[in-house]
Amino acid sequence: MPKDNVIEIKKPEPFVDDPITEILRNGAKKLLAEALESEINSFLSQYADLKNDRGRMRVTRNGYLPERKIQTGIGPVAVTAPRIRDNQPGNKLGRIRFTSSILPIYLRKTKSMEELIPWLYLKGISTGDFSEALAALVGKDASGLSAPTISRLKSIWQGDLEQWQKRDLSDKRFVYIWADGIYCNVRMEEKQCLLVVIGATKEGKKELLAIESGFRENELSWVELLLNLKRRGLTNSPELAVGDGALGFWKALAKVYNDTRWQRCWVHKTANILNKLPKSIQPKAKEKLHMVWMAPEKDEAEKHFDDFIKIYEAKYPKAATCLEKDRDVLLTFYDFPAEHWRHIRTTNPIESTFATVRLRTAKVRSCFSQKTIVTMAFKLCQSAQKRWQRLHHSEKLAEVIKGVKFVNGIKKIKDAA
Repeated sequence: MPKDNVIEIKKPEPFVDDPITEILRNGAKKLLAEALESEINSFLSQYADLKNDRGRMRVTRNGYLPERKIQTGIGPVAVTAPRIRDNQPGNKLGRIRFTSSILPIYLRKTKSMEELIPWLYLKGISTGDFSEALAALVGKDASGLSAPTISRLKSIWQGDLEQWQKRDLSDKRFVYIWADGIYCNVRMEEKQCLLVVIGATKEGKKELLAIESGFRENELSWVELLLNLKRRGLTNSPELAVGDGALGFWKALAKVYNDTRWQRCWVHKTANILNKLPKSIQPKAKEKLHMVWMAPEKDEAEKHFDDFIKIYEAKYPKAATCLEKDRDVLLTFYDFPAEHWRHIRTTNPIESTFATVRLRTAKVRSCFSQKTIVTMAFKLCQSAQKRWQRLHHSEKLAEVIKGVKFVNGIKKIKDAA
């Protein structure tokens, strides 16, 4: 019996082959047949005047291929593809062939179904549950939608990742980058994490720039990642890097891109400070920290900064020191366009994306290898990337690249001579 206040998740009902679904399938079958007939007729018309050695039409109809079923979102649709015959004997090398662009020879499921399979897996459906889940969606006779299919897809995804990690970056210019080390709830022998870098292009578009397996606070791991980016063409230093203060990333950044300015993440910093305070005063302390990074001008932020330290340094010196030691790199954003502040004060682009990754790995904690974790995270990031918010007023990025000075987020106008 279920316990009180515990919601039972009911199993999905089996796929119901109702009259509406049957009508839709029959309509799809008819339309597909008509499209194939139109396609082959168009093909035959190209060779209507072509004759063979006997003076007869060289290219003619030759019935149909055996019926096959194409898996679609409304269940399987039966189809018979037409075929042609080349009536020129003894001409095997130059034989005319017909290949349908609508229905390729090896097609067994529609593109939407091809995309459904990996994302069901990545969103939490395990390989063992696939058959049952898909049977409820498209019918129990769904072909090619099994656990072995997922295993094959994993290999394809790993190939996609390896190719992506070697891509040329020489035509890219990233103005801002966000870096973080993300731990996933997976049981592995060594405590490793995903090293992630997201970049904002000069057009204001956010892109996944790098994702590797490594050690979050290990400088060597980050140096290797950044040098790899530079080796592949990312020679221009980003203007600003945003990250957590505990990363070995900063030491590595100074070695590889020493011209890049630093901005510590306010979300991480706030959490670190609050952890050093009693829970009873955390809400009020959080409000005071909020006043610092939400101040419209740097001078006002400095005043709130000093007030926080004066209030808490006597009783809670660790909290005050945690804030004071990163004063400069916490307020760097004031030297950049105000329109970009909401983007560059935190590593939120990474944190929000990897909430999905953590959710997925939490469901199958003991089933991932190191390579599988990176591959899965890569595919999820590719999906999430389509929804990442572009930088507001991206035209300001050109000024940032040129080295235009900004004071409190406003472009500095040179004094007249």
